[in-house]
Amino acid sequence: MKARLRCTLAAGCLLSALAAPVCRAQGGEAGWISYRDAYRTMVAFAKYGAAKSFLQMHYQVAPNDPEQPLDGVRLTLSGRSTQLNLPLDVTGRTVLPLLKAAYDENAMLVLNRRVSAFTFGPRLSIVARVDGIYEGTDLRAACDQALQYMRYVDASYQGRHCAGVRFAFVPASEAEVRIRDPLRDATLPPMEGAAFEGDANAAFRVMLYRFAEWPERALVISQNVPVAITPLIE
Repeated sequence: MKARLRCTLAAGCLLSALAAPVCRAQGGEAGWISYRDAYRTMVAFAKYGAAKSFLQMHYQVAPNDPEQPLDGVRLTLSGRSTQLNLPLDVTGRTVLPLLKAAYDENAMLVLNRRVSAFTFGPRLSIVARVDGIYEGTDLRAACDQALQYMRYVDASYQGRHCAGVRFAFVPASEAEVRIRDPLRDATLPPMEGAAFEGDANAAFRVMLYRFAEWPERALVISQNVPVAITPLIE
């Protein structure tokens, strides 16, 4: 029998949107997971009524093996009345449509790979600006919005605080993030790391903007489009 990923809110298995997804598919060869289960992990953000203007939520398919490429991995929403390809970005994220018809008919999310080799779940990030220019105050507000949401869905975040944001770019790029404030201009030091905390793929070009190291009204300039901007909550 084809196995389904069982991850329901009622069972207390809401995936952390910031840390690595924790629910893994069981059953080895199954090539699909339940759309209903994915829907339930995403709908909390859609219904969240507090401030979230700087935030966005995606659904992520992440390889468990850092050597496993995402090239050629395809995710499809398949049901009696629904057939949709869900393109994945370089971090494995996609926009998951919240469709009542697909939910009612218990549609499948079909992966063209063995699902037990991947983890699945929501990923919260900060919306990237087209011009690449970020006010330091806006980044602090974005991180606070993320923290408040995580406290809403996960009580363990009550004792944590916003430390900064992470800019992640494609591996081996020459991307830069510059900081301007009244006293100095500087470039954030790059490092190799994961785009999201807990991801197995740690080959992205990453820069950390830590709030404690810069004045509140600094200007942050990204010369390249990041694959993700994520809050640093410690």
